[in-house]
Amino acid sequence: LNPTVDISTSVPSVKGNLKLRCSAPTYDPGGGGINVSRAIHNLGGDSTAFVAVGGVNGQRILSLLAGENVRGFPFQIPGESRQSVAISETATSDQFRFVMPGPKWDQRMTGDSFLAIKNAVGDGDIVVVSGSQPPGVPDDYLANLADTLHGKAKALIVDTSGVALQAITGKPTNIDVLRMDHSEAELLAGAKLGAVADTADFARDLMQKGVARIVIIALGAEGTILVSEDQEMTCSCKIEKVESAIGAGDSFVAGFALAIAREHPLDIALQHGVAAASAALLTPATLLCRAEDAKALFEQCKLLNLLRPAKA
Repeated sequence: LNPTVDISTSVPSVKGNLKLRCSAPTYDPGGGGINVSRAIHNLGGDSTAFVAVGGVNGQRILSLLAGENVRGFPFQIPGESRQSVAISETATSDQFRFVMPGPKWDQRMTGDSFLAIKNAVGDGDIVVVSGSQPPGVPDDYLANLADTLHGKAKALIVDTSGVALQAITGKPTNIDVLRMDHSEAELLAGAKLGAVADTADFARDLMQKGVARIVIIALGAEGTILVSEDQEMTCSCKIEKVESAIGAGDSFVAGFALAIAREHPLDIALQHGVAAASAALLTPATLLCRAEDAKALFEQCKLLNLLRPAKA
């Protein structure tokens, strides 16, 4: 819904009020959903990226996707699609990321997008919504989209944050899988969730309230928790040297969604998701995960059953 042209470059050091000479930039199609599609393609799967595009930047996003052999389903919007800039400081290895807001949507565009997405989705398709929402999109957009797709899509997987995440956790929805990271879970809980057991309890509470059929919370190096009606587990994979953590979440969603599409059970799908996320840690951010890395890491992704006896 809010794609971007990601521009990446580097400078020896970042200093204010000076003209900084950058290295040659690279350009990538960006945004959560686009990155999930790119990662699915890297893993040998097939997906279509639904892309709200406007202006010259919008056409560039579609061209960049085509260059990676990822299908784009364009949804034309007024205005200019956004750009984002990442500046790496070589002296410190720090990265400075500047993220633009994107064009503002109105009520008509919101309604049109529901119809366009429904028409783009085939019966039994898996739909992933990932990343930020454009300015102007109502807070309850995702809940309404879930209602629109209910009965048509095989599964709706949502990975969002901020106000959009808060809006869908306040009441039951037709979302099948909801993923978030640990800091987002703590913001929702309004408290620290230090232990794996505490986070699993919070995930189960969301699931039992009907927020989603499956709730997944990423804990970074401590693993990823998955809670469903009859399962509660965590999966972790130790990586000795991390190249970049950027793109790990999108890679997880790609690996998990692809495994679900291939009808793997939830525990195996969780392993595939964690393997893809771990593979993303081995590459620079724009490369996401590589299939050979994810395959090599799969057996190292250890599952642990967290189900405990019911409380009296």
